[in-house]
Amino acid sequence: MITDSYDPVTRPVVSPDDFYPEGEVSRVCLIIFSEQLFRYMQEHFTCEPVGMIGACNGRKQIWKTEYEGEALVFYLSAIGSCGAGNDLIETAHQTGARKFVMFGSAGNLAPEKTEGKYVIPTAAYRDEGLSYHYAPPSDYIETPGHGLLEKLFDEWNVPYVSGPVWTTDAIYRETVGHLKARQADGCLAVDMEISGVQAVCDFHGYELYDFLQVGDVLSEDSHDVEALHGANHDLPKLFLALRIAGTLADAV
Repeated sequence: MITDSYDPVTRPVVSPDDFYPEGEVSRVCLIIFSEQLFRYMQEHFTCEPVGMIGACNGRKQIWKTEYEGEALVFYLSAIGSCGAGNDLIETAHQTGARKFVMFGSAGNLAPEKTEGKYVIPTAAYRDEGLSYHYAPPSDYIETPGHGLLEKLFDEWNVPYVSGPVWTTDAIYRETVGHLKARQADGCLAVDMEISGVQAVCDFHGYELYDFLQVGDVLSEDSHDVEALHGANHDLPKLFLALRIAGTLADAV
């Protein structure tokens, strides 16, 4: 059973040491999901490759850059909790990153609350498989990084709303029943990574700072995708993530 998957006692059979050298490049890392924003970083910043996330279906490089005098690393993450969590582990091993800024898009479950605002998750419903290998079973996992993000967004006058979100890898099984249940819990958005990635970070002692830009609107009657492209690729959220990363780097 999935609820029996958490084993904090015995050692893992496979380790990043089996595939990658250990490195120390930067303590702060951007997790990017948009290929357009990833290319923007490569084209507009001075970057150098510092690692590689490898698999039989292709390789992805990890890059180093500087923002306002602070060294950062970044990479284009896999979509979904399992891929995103494993990418984070392999990046942390190769670069020494311990503080991660993740900023993806999400389906909008509460348009009346989120319109014109970023969503800062305070907890994530664990409707995926990865987190159950990294944390004891529970419905939700807390996201402790939200406190600092709320403080920074308040200081910077960035519009946001805080609350729980729903993480699921099964986008084509987001049924009306599931939708109603998560909305009844007060979930503001649905994403594909947060609960799994948060569990990985908690287990390894890393810090995760996540904010979302909502796009497509999910309701019982329809799925409105009009705002999805902007939520995925809007440039302002990249510079907001860089500003957060710079603040974290200053505190290292």
